[in-house]
Amino acid sequence: MIIDGRKIAQEILDNLAKHVDQLKEKNITPHLHIITLTTDSASEAYVGQKEIKGEQIGAQITIENLNPATPEDVLLEKIAKLNSDSNVHGIIIQRPFSPHINEDKIANSINPDKDVDGFHPDSKFSPPISEAVLKVLQFVKSTSEVGEADTSEVNAWLKNKKIAVIGRGVTAGNPVIKTLQKIEIEPEIITSQTQNKEEILKNSDILIGAVGKSDVIEAKNLKKGVILIGVGMFRGDDGKFHSDYDEEDIKDIASFYTPTPGGVGPVNVAMLLTNLVKATENQLS
Repeated sequence: MIIDGRKIAQEILDNLAKHVDQLKEKNITPHLHIITLTTDSASEAYVGQKEIKGEQIGAQITIENLNPATPEDVLLEKIAKLNSDSNVHGIIIQRPFSPHINEDKIANSINPDKDVDGFHPDSKFSPPISEAVLKVLQFVKSTSEVGEADTSEVNAWLKNKKIAVIGRGVTAGNPVIKTLQKIEIEPEIITSQTQNKEEILKNSDILIGAVGKSDVIEAKNLKKGVILIGVGMFRGDDGKFHSDYDEEDIKDIASFYTPTPGGVGPVNVAMLLTNLVKATENQLS
């Protein structure tokens, strides 16, 4: 079964729009400021969706495109100004960065109250990508048992599943792994150095692909009925975005799978905007 991420996201966005309306009654508009330093096509597409969906719920989205060669100290100065600007409620420095930029230094420079991407060690928020994966799995659990599953039910269900995450990059795999660990779920982690990759794949009930390359996950290596969540994506030779698996290849093996586009991506954006609205409300108190 294809998981309709757009439908999941729209329900979240509709609810957020009501919260934004309530904030606007107090003359407060949630404001997200995004700084980009990349020409990465996947990132550009993602930023575009943040702008579209942010404006859809009534938020203000500012996108500041900087040259990839912008010096680190200039970037830090910009972040410091945004930290002190009471009209800015959320700050994102869009990854990937150029090699001369220290990712940890940038993440640690953002006010934790405004770190809606969840990269600061003291951030008030979980990374949207990991929350999106949990939302998608909540949908799977609810659909499988015909009834809305709450967080505790989903967590208990996940603890009885063999879960593997492929890839541990800073923007996708690692946040998902850490979030699972926080709810006492220890997933198998597959990297390019993993020796028993095929064995892990064959035994996994849930596979989360977070690489962004073709044919990372192939049907021949999967258990029948596996749940596939595609987090990583890349632009193929056809000009379209694809996940770590070919949907035609796995559709008869997987019980549930996310498509690309229209899978995890829209939910990721919705969870980011959830963090923005929460950040705005928190900064009022």
